[in-house]
Amino acid sequence: MFNAAVRAGAAIMQIHGHRDDYQVSLKSDKTPITLADREAHRIIRETLGSTRIPILSEEGREMRYEERCNWELYWLVDPLDGTAEFIEGYNEFTVNIALMENNRCIGAVIYVPYFKKIYLAGNGYGAYLKRNVEPLADANWSYEDIVSDCVALPTCAEPAHEGLRVAVSRLHCTPETEAHIEALRRTYPNLEVVEQGSSYKFCMLAEGMVDYYVRTSLTYEWDTAAGELILAEAGGSTRCWEGEESLRYNEEDLHNPWFVCRSRFSPI
Repeated sequence: MFNAAVRAGAAIMQIHGHRDDYQVSLKSDKTPITLADREAHRIIRETLGSTRIPILSEEGREMRYEERCNWELYWLVDPLDGTAEFIEGYNEFTVNIALMENNRCIGAVIYVPYFKKIYLAGNGYGAYLKRNVEPLADANWSYEDIVSDCVALPTCAEPAHEGLRVAVSRLHCTPETEAHIEALRRTYPNLEVVEQGSSYKFCMLAEGMVDYYVRTSLTYEWDTAAGELILAEAGGSTRCWEGEESLRYNEEDLHNPWFVCRSRFSPI
């Protein structure tokens, strides 16, 4: 997972900034796709292919529910999360890889190639951050090298900021999100809004850089699976907007419901 994410990140960074090479088009759901998405998907598919574990990827072929509903083990992948932000020139795009067992994430990697940061988690084993991970096309890290200087998440024993910090999507904020934040502001008048793209918001929550994240616009299962485990193993939580239930995976409809996330330090 680690090497697949880093290699995919290298492919993305080769294209990043060269706008004439983006080859932007729209998929059937009207969301954008670029050459970087396609190359990252190809590399992840090739790297993980040797595991013989099936892959459900945002950029893979569309699979009927009947084909995947009985999978006990599979990879859930977003090769380039934050494509819209990538196109607009922002830098917090990510590579998301989750290993799913009986529709629960048991292993997760999120790579942020521009920042050279990679986040890791195993179910029951904690969440970790590794810095200075160069996006290399031939990355071949051993397990010993990967864990040698990982930092446990959250990276601090208490918040490094004052007041409530709320993460929102930079390009997908909605009137419902804005209304929710204004309601929170009545209790937390010094509330600070932090706009970010991609699953990097989960990583910021896991680190303790922000306290709360609300999402009331379209996401898919591959947008959240890896981030949800990383956040949970760092002491946080992800719950549906209504009913406080956990998100469900490998559903017939791969869209997520609206949800809210809390860091370990969230006062809400």
